[in-house]
Amino acid sequence: MKIAIIGHGNVGGARAQKWSKKGHEIIIGARNVHDQKVQNLLRLDNITAKTVAEAAKLCDVILVATPAHIVPELIDQVGNIAGKVVIDATNAIQKKPSPYPTAYHAFKDQSGAEVVKCFNTTGFENMLNPSYDLAALDMFMAGDDNKAKEVAIQLALDCGFEQCIDFGGADKVELLEKFALSWINLAILQGHGRDIGFKLLRR
Repeated sequence: MKIAIIGHGNVGGARAQKWSKKGHEIIIGARNVHDQKVQNLLRLDNITAKTVAEAAKLCDVILVATPAHIVPELIDQVGNIAGKVVIDATNAIQKKPSPYPTAYHAFKDQSGAEVVKCFNTTGFENMLNPSYDLAALDMFMAGDDNKAKEVAIQLALDCGFEQCIDFGGADKVELLEKFALSWINLAILQGHGRDIGFKLLRR
């Protein structure tokens, strides 16, 4: 796949590293392509960098890993992305993308893209390496677009997650963000550390 990654911090950078190793063509969409974090990613195979608008135009899949509250402004920057798959990996923890509760809802309302919430429920360390002694962690997704969910499943498997579990439709997106807060609570506030993750077990 040709994937635009908008947001080149820990989460976006981890995704770029994993997907580029799987042979996906990654284009980092950045306001400043000379930023040191962008330059570090450009040392890896299959990764280039362009402006946000150029990256979005060139790719059919767009991962958004920015602060959630800037998404309405970001939608203005990316241009026409109707019909493209947008993976919302943000969490509206402190600031929401007003007037929307989540970035997912902003993209659904304003962009015409096929949107899925995914890659938001664990730390970037687990995205770089989801394998534990007994098994690999699971990833989770939510939204109403089947095409976007199929893409999320494939990309989750390409990252090494054992499965990508459907959390439900658009009405479960906010719940999935609270699931992310549960990881943050356990890992950071309760002091369990960032090397923990979620897995769905079946009897």
